[in-house]
Amino acid sequence: MRRRQRTEILINGSHALAQELAQSIIGNYRVTVIQAPEHGLVMLKLRETSQRSLFYPGEVFVTECKVQINCTIGIGIVMGDNHELAHNLAVIDAAYEAGLPETAQWTDRLLIEEQNIAAQQAKRNQAILKTKVNFETMDV
Repeated sequence: MRRRQRTEILINGSHALAQELAQSIIGNYRVTVIQAPEHGLVMLKLRETSQRSLFYPGEVFVTECKVQINCTIGIGIVMGDNHELAHNLAVIDAAYEAGLPETAQWTDRLLIEEQNIAAQQAKRNQAILKTKVNFETMDV
């Protein structure tokens, strides 16, 4: 599983899952905090659709954290003010980068969480589509 997919699942899914995965590593390995969770600003980069050019509409408030496990650094960045999630993401990232044996069991749990996120999104979309107006039936 790629880092981007894993991070999106952990951010959009249940934060309890991220907490549980991180605690399983913290309990078994020495985790050194390189950069404690702190606030920062990140420039938001977007691609304009018609001319395909890049532009920067502004900055995004983030919380970032860096940890080290077995000489491997993990980074956790989350939008908004969430110190705990940023730390958990950093621990999970370092565990994956270090190739710790616990990570082999996490892939199935992350895929199940991804399915739960998709189901919740589909339910939200259905609720929105109920309010959609069909203008073709509004003839006078």
